[in-house]
Amino acid sequence: MFRRVALRAAAISAASALVLAGAATSASAHVTVSSPDAKPGGYAKLVFRVPTESDTASTTKLVVSLPKDHPFASVGAQVKDGWKVVKTTETLPAPVKIGDVTLTKAITTVTWTSTGAGVPANDFDEFALSVGRIPEGVDSLSFPAEQTYSDGEVVKWAEIAKGDSDKPEHPAPSLKLAAAITPVAADTGDGDDASGSDVLARSLGGAGLLLGLIALGLAVRRPGKAN
Repeated sequence: MFRRVALRAAAISAASALVLAGAATSASAHVTVSSPDAKPGGYAKLVFRVPTESDTASTTKLVVSLPKDHPFASVGAQVKDGWKVVKTTETLPAPVKIGDVTLTKAITTVTWTSTGAGVPANDFDEFALSVGRIPEGVDSLSFPAEQTYSDGEVVKWAEIAKGDSDKPEHPAPSLKLAAAITPVAADTGDGDDASGSDVLARSLGGAGLLLGLIALGLAVRRPGKAN
């Protein structure tokens, strides 16, 4: 009996963890930006993930604003079936030098407008830009976005977090940039210990999750007998 109770407890714990993970994912359904290759001084592909957070309306328009303080000399927009794309150029508040080029004008917004059904309710799509050069000496770049729904609702993703603990309701898509060159730290005993501890912690965490999933499978396949 003790074994059966233990298996059921482990199964419940594993199932609860999966439910919590699913809730965290749905709660973070915002317009976001990521990049597979962004490096300071180089060119990059920016991918904007756009979920339709509605049960009845579709996303019909997306406007992405590019940074004016760190403008891009080159901006290429992804061409998508069912969408019309427009790039808007503006005069910059002040000239910005990027490498050997000084920019007085730059593309500041890119707009995708649906010519069909758009992004259906509770689904998502991705919109990409090819930009360069990525500025150097900058930790992150923000790309405020405006999302329009078929029922007329407009959601502005433009709030900037004031700290790591700040969670705005409508955060602006933000891309963190890694340093182009990362110094190699000196090899020390403490560093080895820290690395070993991290590996051990990851291994134990993975083993715990595996045991929980195994217990869940056993509990489902072997119903308990009545006492």
